[in-house]
Amino acid sequence: MENRARKLYLIPYVLWIGLFVVTPILLVVYYSFFDLNGNFTVANYEKLFTPVYIKMILSSFWYAFLITAFCLLIAYPAAYFITKSKYKQLLLLLIILPSWINLLLKAYAFLGIFSTYGAANSFLEAVGIGTRQILFTDFSFVFVAVYIFIPFMLLPIFNALDKLNPTLIDASRDLGASAWITFQKVVFPLTIDGVKSGVQAVFIPALSLFMITRLIAGNRVITLGTAIEQHFLITQDWGMGSAIAVFLIITMVVIMVVTGTRKRGVQ
Repeated sequence: MENRARKLYLIPYVLWIGLFVVTPILLVVYYSFFDLNGNFTVANYEKLFTPVYIKMILSSFWYAFLITAFCLLIAYPAAYFITKSKYKQLLLLLIILPSWINLLLKAYAFLGIFSTYGAANSFLEAVGIGTRQILFTDFSFVFVAVYIFIPFMLLPIFNALDKLNPTLIDASRDLGASAWITFQKVVFPLTIDGVKSGVQAVFIPALSLFMITRLIAGNRVITLGTAIEQHFLITQDWGMGSAIAVFLIITMVVIMVVTGTRKRGVQ
């Protein structure tokens, strides 16, 4: 009876996954085999290995790597500090709150901050550096992307650190290990699952960014997400756009498998 009820409860979930996950992916794969004239072709996938698209793929991976690396370098110490703070819940709330604001609104806010007469240039003038071109640069793009993705990196790391048994750290120090050795041999290995989850949550969406690249970086940064948007909305080459999307989906699956956590059964 319980098994029957469990299968019944699974029906809405299976329907949802089928309609809004599996079906769209199958449609994308289907369209990737057609050219602008509606003829069946594999030329779209052949184009992916031309120098133009290879350069774009490498650029996407490079920017995603930079965004993920900076998020990790900032989020790990911040998460560690929060776990030791008396105001843990308040600090977490302050980090989570910006993620509730619409992404477009945050992007437009940074347009004002980084503009010629914005707050950033006003500060640079006040300290004697002078006005600089901040907007539409690689720096502004990476900075805004890191700001947006920080909560997604910090929260899983915080959860891993918060669950860490403090007696293990005390034991390591009692045995003569330095703070760095303790972090390297005890803390980081025991929180690596949180780091992997954070990397997944940042690297995968960073590969497909397109709105920030348009608004903050102008046309200086071209990523896979930007290319997909161009092919679907500007050139109307749905086949090529779908082929890039299929490549992106496969890449995301590979990243999830590589950074996935294997849980061992208790023997």
